[in-house]
Amino acid sequence: MSDPSAPQYQGAPAGQPMPPAGTIPGPAYAGQFDAPMAPPPKKSKAGKIILIVLAAVLVLCLGGAAITYFAVRDTVGEVIEATQTRLVTPDTLAGRDLNTDPEFQGLAEEMATGLAADVPESTSSIGAFYGDIEQENLVMIAGVSGVMADPEQELADATEGDAMGLGMTNITDVDAGPKGGTARCGDADIEGIPGGVCVWSSRGALVLYVFYFSSGEEAGAALVDIRDAVEQTS
Repeated sequence: MSDPSAPQYQGAPAGQPMPPAGTIPGPAYAGQFDAPMAPPPKKSKAGKIILIVLAAVLVLCLGGAAITYFAVRDTVGEVIEATQTRLVTPDTLAGRDLNTDPEFQGLAEEMATGLAADVPESTSSIGAFYGDIEQENLVMIAGVSGVMADPEQELADATEGDAMGLGMTNITDVDAGPKGGTARCGDADIEGIPGGVCVWSSRGALVLYVFYFSSGEEAGAALVDIRDAVEQTS
């Protein structure tokens, strides 16, 4: 039996006092004091890839700082071809459609804009995502074109040691394709997500791409096709 001397409150069931402050109302108070609980926000996996995006931009900017209009040991033909190199963003890459999610597009635009700003002598820059992170087939690509003073050194700076802070392992040289230059790929751990990272460097461009949920070997197998899709000579 309730205590008739206990204070009564409007909205409380008859004969029952308001529960003490700080306690969770029981079933008798359902609908009286409980605010509707919103479902917890869905955690975005995009946050896990921000580090690799920033690392990619940093690596490419450091390499791009070495862009020059001419190097003594170059042939005139090499320099002319390098000045005509341009990077483009195709609608599909490695069998994946361009990712149009606003979050990923925003990151992609930041990459391209940052590269262009930090490498003022560049002739073009790109940043894009392809595929879908929920389907675990995401690909990120970022790059800059211009006349590279020392392509081999650019590649070494990007891949030797732990240059990108990804704990890369199994780094190997891969075929850069008929367009020339050099390329390397390796395995990486991207905030707990396995990835394959590849970089190619030529007299006219420096490009990095990442296959998430994959390996360096798988990423390397697609290098020539990816290069043909994004690197053009005008």
